[in-house]
Amino acid sequence: MKTNGARFLESLGIPFELREYEVDPNDLSALTVAKKIGMPPEQVFKTLLVTGGPNVYRFAVIPGDAELDFKKLARASGLRKAEMAPLKDVQPLTGYIRGGVTLFGARKPYPVYIDETVILFDQISVSAGARGTQLILSPADYLRAAQALEVEVQTADITKDIQKSSGAPGPGSQQTGLRLRGGDLDSETWERTNSGTGGAPSLHRPFGARVGDDEPNDPSSPEGHA
Repeated sequence: MKTNGARFLESLGIPFELREYEVDPNDLSALTVAKKIGMPPEQVFKTLLVTGGPNVYRFAVIPGDAELDFKKLARASGLRKAEMAPLKDVQPLTGYIRGGVTLFGARKPYPVYIDETVILFDQISVSAGARGTQLILSPADYLRAAQALEVEVQTADITKDIQKSSGAPGPGSQQTGLRLRGGDLDSETWERTNSGTGGAPSLHRPFGARVGDDEPNDPSSPEGHA
């Protein structure tokens, strides 16, 4: 099924794959979507609408097996605080219903904050703008499409983690995100990120175990939009 999200990517000449799955209205979790489309949950990113106060909104894009850390997001986005936008406001603000929220084709573009792990993969999946349909594309193309919205786009550590017992992060290891603004994603940025290895980029902060979202599927929960 062609969606507004897919049409937006087509308008930019960005390659993608549409992958459909059977929708269970009682289970819209990203973990379930990942199983249905045959991808690891850490590569299936969910798009959440967050508010920092009246008429202040941000998109947060995080892996399907992770939970948004509101304090980290607030720091990254320069907000005093951040919390989930009420579910009743999501469709009027974005044009999309729970389980089908995406950046692309939304009624209004809001600044975008993407978990920094996005750059670790060859491909990621995000909602195409409708339940039952996912977009598959490269992280570089996803970031390039996000920049075309002409809003601030930043990668940052915005998810909760449980530090492994092997040791704590060293000094200066808390901020590893790349701040991106309108325009093309330049090759220098990606060369620096990939460290010339040709493989997955090496991040300075050791990632701990992620806190998943496999709790009961509650629409009012912090993971209730994507």
